[in-house]
This record gives sequence, C-alpha cells and structure tokens, in this order.
Amino acid sequence: MTKYIKWIVGIPIFLVIVLFAHYTLPGRDVVRIVGTDVKRMDIGSSSWFWAAPDAGTNPNWTRDVRFVNAVWPNGEPRVYRNEDTEWSWPPYFKFDSGSVTARAQDLAQKDDVWVAVTHYGWRIKLFTIFPNVIDIKEVEGPNVVLIPWFNLLFFLVLGVLGFLALRVVQAFKKRRIDPVVESVDEFMGDVGDNAEEARAKAEKHASAATSGFRRWLKRWFG
Repeated sequence: MTKYIKWIVGIPIFLVIVLFAHYTLPGRDVVRIVGTDVKRMDIGSSSWFWAAPDAGTNPNWTRDVRFVNAVWPNGEPRVYRNEDTEWSWPPYFKFDSGSVTARAQDLAQKDDVWVAVTHYGWRIKLFTIFPNVIDIKEVEGPNVVLIPWFNLLFFLVLGVLGFLALRVVQAFKKRRIDPVVESVDEFMGDVGDNAEEARAKAEKHASAATSGFRRWLKRWFG
C-alpha cells in the first residue's frame, strides 16, 4: 500500500516540477522576424501568464502590450509578447522591451535574416497566452544547431543538489530515525513476548483449575 501511495503522490509532484521548469527555463526558436505590433489588451483570468508592464508605468490590467511577429522555417506563424519582467518571477531582470522592439523592427526590414529568439513561456491560443521574448540574436540560417547550455547546467546543478540533499536525508535517517524505529520495534517485541508469556501462564492456571474441579466432581459424584 505504501508503494502505491508513493506513486500517487510522486507522479503529480514530478509533473508539476517538469511543467514549471518547461515554462520558466529559457527556450530558443530559430525564426525570421516579419514585424512588430502593439495591442491594447484586457488581461483577465490568464494574468498569471503575463509579465509586468514597462518599468515606471501604471500597473493596470488594461494596457498596451508589444508583440514580435515571426515565422518558422516552414512558414507557420510564431508570435511573442515583449514585456519587461523587472524584478518579478521568472528572474530574467528584463527592462529593455523597447530596445527589443527596435531590434526586431530593424531585423524585419532585412531579407532572409534568421534569428534565435530566446524566450520563456507557452503559446496557448485557447487562452490567448504568448511566450515572452527575452533576447534576439542573428544566426547563420534556419538549420543552425543551438545547444541549451544554460538548461543543461541548470539540471546538472539541480541533480547535484538533489543528490546531496538525498545523502543528507539518508544520513539523518540513519543517525536519528532508524535508532528510534529499532527501539520501538524492540519495545513492541518485548510487549508481545510478555503478552505471550502471560497468556501461557493464564492457560496453565486455567487448565490446573479445570483439572482440580473435575477431580472434585469425580470424588463426590463418581
């Protein structure tokens, strides 16, 4: 039963961690910039997936949002929002959304220029959610190979910290918890042995009393 409880609790926690990391960690898309846009947005139930307005502006749920329009190598559209993250989560400390827009507009005027757009977040059309662009850099072409060094280093460090935490927990369990559990087991074993001994004595006394009663009946009544 304990094994099933571990799976029931562990799988949802693992999925939450994976989804959180997938949304927060930076990703890079190789696309071609085709233009920029500014839209007046009424941000409602999906506000968790939107960043803060530009630093120094009024934090209002109805605001102008910058967008960067791009296309994949196969011609499919790809749209990014361009918002400052400031000091909030995730900690990209982005304050230059205006500069990103200027760079995107300059790249949109060039022919056959491919860029790597660093971003975080998801594109969910149903809830009008867009990934937030962090940086834009030119690359050699649409077939360039980009290695996610930051993500690899992040998971490496996370794995090392997790391993160290596991060793600390195991050492604490061995020094502090296991002796207590063994003491409880020994106490329960002693209680069980004493109970068995008391039961055996009670059965012996009961058997002796029954035997004596039978002898008395036999003496008086034959």
